[in-house]
Amino acid sequence: MTQAKKINYDRRVFRPVRSSDSGEAGSETLFHYSQHDDVVWATYSGGSIQRGQLRAVVGPNGDLEMRYHHVNTSGELMTGICRSQPELLEDGRLRLHEEWRWTSGDLSSGTSTLEEILPSQYGRGD
Repeated sequence: MTQAKKINYDRRVFRPVRSSDSGEAGSETLFHYSQHDDVVWATYSGGSIQRGQLRAVVGPNGDLEMRYHHVNTSGELMTGICRSQPELLEDGRLRLHEEWRWTSGDLSSGTSTLEEILPSQYGRGD
């Protein structure tokens, strides 16, 4: 799943295509990534998430070691940690395979798969 080539996450947008039941991000959630050197950050919202942010460090194989926090539509502040492994798809988009754990709430863990989407698929002109 990892790539030998350095991955640039800047200006990429991802949407979950699969998630464990205890996850809160769904198909309506969009993650807007930015990057400077080996530091990655993103904002996300949609579905059951009002607003969220994540911070990550890029590993040698493009893996992301991240921390995230958001406020859900119930008004709860949720926090967690995640390791994300990239997969380069044949069409040039990225798929992220994630293993995560809540550090708030029920402290459960799970997995998610996110896929990069193109600007025409999320309505932003940039």
